[in-house]
Amino acid sequence: MPEHHPGPTTVTLSAPGIRVDLVGTGAALARVELTDGHGDGPVDVVLGHGDLSAYREVRDFQGATIGRVANRIDGGRFHLGDRAVEVPLDPDEPHALHGGPEGFDRREWTLVEASEDHATWSLTSPDGDQGFPGEVEVEVRYAVAPGRLTVEHRATTSASTPVSLTNHSYWNLDGEGRGDVLDHTLQVDADTYLPVRPDQIPTGEVRDVAGSPFDLRRPVVLGEVLAVDDEQLTIGQGFDHHLVVPGEGLRRHAVLVGGSGRRLEVWSDRSGVQVYAGAHFDGRVTGPQGVAYRPRAGIALETQAYPDAVNQPGFPSVVLEPGQTYASTTQWRFS
Repeated sequence: MPEHHPGPTTVTLSAPGIRVDLVGTGAALARVELTDGHGDGPVDVVLGHGDLSAYREVRDFQGATIGRVANRIDGGRFHLGDRAVEVPLDPDEPHALHGGPEGFDRREWTLVEASEDHATWSLTSPDGDQGFPGEVEVEVRYAVAPGRLTVEHRATTSASTPVSLTNHSYWNLDGEGRGDVLDHTLQVDADTYLPVRPDQIPTGEVRDVAGSPFDLRRPVVLGEVLAVDDEQLTIGQGFDHHLVVPGEGLRRHAVLVGGSGRRLEVWSDRSGVQVYAGAHFDGRVTGPQGVAYRPRAGIALETQAYPDAVNQPGFPSVVLEPGQTYASTTQWRFS
């Protein structure tokens, strides 16, 4: 008989005006349905998979918890003190990406507890997992309230190891499957950004956004700014860059407004936000409404630490030590 794989655990959270579906694969955010008076009836504003098995089978990170280390690691190599560490490369590029080919986004997480308005998932990442040292215990907690969705990440480790977690949701505020986001406006509260080499690894420079397409301190129309002739936009096929948000603690990182007028504010205590404008969608992924996703079907606003920080002494460290607790909070506020 063929081997049977049970489907992932699913959880639904709700509060007035908002319903959220979570999937145990990747502790992923699969649906964010808003009832807010914009348009007809509830609208799902986050991209997802039409088939739940695709969260395991298709590695495109939709809605997933990313770890151990979000974003790229140059050549999949770094040092922890005197120790050389090598982690698997991404199948499609010469660097490690988002924790490795079998990163946290591919795992079945354990549902710890759930109620009407919150749920917590846990994962044990063993010593040597995807090449990373130390056993890491991770928890992700989602909570909803009227007009608000919060995600909290926590992690501890048995040995020195890099930890940088994020959520990798793609947003389309006019509705999942309703075309591209080129008519959305984006504002990011960042004075600087990290330019990248042609292979998309940060150069190490922290560059002023002034005079560049990365000056998003005032709202810009995505279709207009992505059409600008700029070397960095060419490298990233549009935005695929980390913007540094000054300050500490929970603060606003970004504002996204759809053509419908629906508004999302992203608040976080992370150092910045990786803005990725969804260039890779090519029609092979189908969403819950049965619509194939094309380029710019959604935009990711990934609150996280600096990419490749393990190889960049000028960047804030992402190394977690035994006895420490990694803790981060991101809020999505809708209006």
